[in-house]
Amino acid sequence: MSGFENFGRVDAEPLARMECGVCWTVYDPAEGDALGRAEPGTPFAALPEDWRCPNCDAAPHQFMRVDDGR
Repeated sequence: MSGFENFGRVDAEPLARMECGVCWTVYDPAEGDALGRAEPGTPFAALPEDWRCPNCDAAPHQFMRVDDGR
């Protein structure tokens, strides 16, 4: 599966890392997002409704699952 086949999907497994399709910033649930009000351990699908990419302000639907074999 190429990365673009899962573009915009937020139904990934809870610990899946998600990558912004605009600026390639990676959201890692293990780290969370202190600026975006996400505690470590927060799955991508459980981020606040108004959460945006901390680097470029892209919406969550612009993220895709990182297929890194984890």
